[in-house]
Amino acid sequence: MESYGCQMNVHDAENVAGMLEGLGYEPATSVDDADLVVILTCCVRRTAEDRAWGRVGELARLKQRRPGVVLALGGCMTQQPGVVEEARQRAPHLDLIFGTHNLYRLPELLALVRPGSTVAEVWQEDGSLPPPMPVRRGAGVRAWITIMYGCDNYCSYCIVPYVRGRQRSRPADEVAREAEEAVRDGYREIFLLGQNVNAYGCDLPGAPDFADLLRRLDRIPGLDRLRYTTSHPRDFTDAMIEAVAECPTVCEHFHLPVQAGSDRILALMNRGYTRDQYLDLLRRIRARVPDCSVTTDIIVGFPGETDEEFADTLDLVWKAQFDAAFTFMFSPRRGTPAASLPGQLPVAEKKRRLQELNRLQNSISLEKNRQLLGAEVEVLVEGISERDPGQLTGRTRTGKVTVFPGPAGWAGKVVVVRVEKALTWTLHGRAVGGEVRVDAGAEAVPDPQGETPG
Repeated sequence: MESYGCQMNVHDAENVAGMLEGLGYEPATSVDDADLVVILTCCVRRTAEDRAWGRVGELARLKQRRPGVVLALGGCMTQQPGVVEEARQRAPHLDLIFGTHNLYRLPELLALVRPGSTVAEVWQEDGSLPPPMPVRRGAGVRAWITIMYGCDNYCSYCIVPYVRGRQRSRPADEVAREAEEAVRDGYREIFLLGQNVNAYGCDLPGAPDFADLLRRLDRIPGLDRLRYTTSHPRDFTDAMIEAVAECPTVCEHFHLPVQAGSDRILALMNRGYTRDQYLDLLRRIRARVPDCSVTTDIIVGFPGETDEEFADTLDLVWKAQFDAAFTFMFSPRRGTPAASLPGQLPVAEKKRRLQELNRLQNSISLEKNRQLLGAEVEVLVEGISERDPGQLTGRTRTGKVTVFPGPAGWAGKVVVVRVEKALTWTLHGRAVGGEVRVDAGAEAVPDPQGETPG
């Protein structure tokens, strides 16, 4: 299994693994030992597509050495018009091409594969929810759960509604059952997934909203932490802020993609809010949840963005004081309105703006982390640090990666860590007072810097 792109693809890969396990497959130790290779692609940016095509090209050598290996290509990239034919021409060694809407049909499609030909089935959206799929989650503390598919926002730069379809919410009972099963299986943290979780439920009978779903899941016995992504600022209501503030398991981390700081650019992006409305949302959040963290996504070099409008983005970043930001150069996506807008900027100028933005945000991120020096924070231990095998790694409730020494047996436990060193992207410290377990619904253990449940 090889997955590119967002957390939705990560969870799709878990569904694929569950289906394959039902067919008798087992995970291979390496691609050279595999009987089947499945690649789930992303097309949000050109770089993601380039990586996927590059990997498909590399697999041609594997097919030459071992003609019997089955190569399958799926995910968002294949859902775009013309990509199936492009794949047939560029990669005749592929055995199977499938899309996002028929993921659940993978077992049936594999049964159709024959040597020397390519099976291709990519559906257009039919507006229905996919049937429940088995899931084979990996080891760790976190369980991904999709609460909705698709998106109705149609931001002018975004390909997602075209490849994932219109919004379709899963019934709350179904989501709750899956979350309860994950907790019974030992997962300490549930991560809810959707292209715009704030719009959850508006297409369901009775229109239950996302705040209702958070409150329902918060009552699951044994659940320690509840997270979600991604939130659209336009749809983030005061009721959702209250749910975060009042539910003990819901983490105090708000990821709110702002994308730009200029009202004109925001309108061209079809974002549905102004910079003042966005900053007012941050003020309301921080007034109700004062020790939260806020992260964002920002695009630089949108078509027609002037120097002054880019300066507006820098100004907003300074005023917002984000804990971190995922920053990108504008990447035109075929079929989206922004791809044909006048005023496409040179790559060199987009790179310059990206570097300037990153310098500013990195300085803010470092200062925000330095404010936690000496604080005691609750860390859900994820396991051994990949970069330093002598250390453990985990995240605070506000989503900050924290590294500290400790035994491997602490994986999956909540540990209080005193922060002794603050870097731009990580905190470093030492465990104090041993393990702290926080039961769902229990009273929170106060933390002087606000890293507390609820």
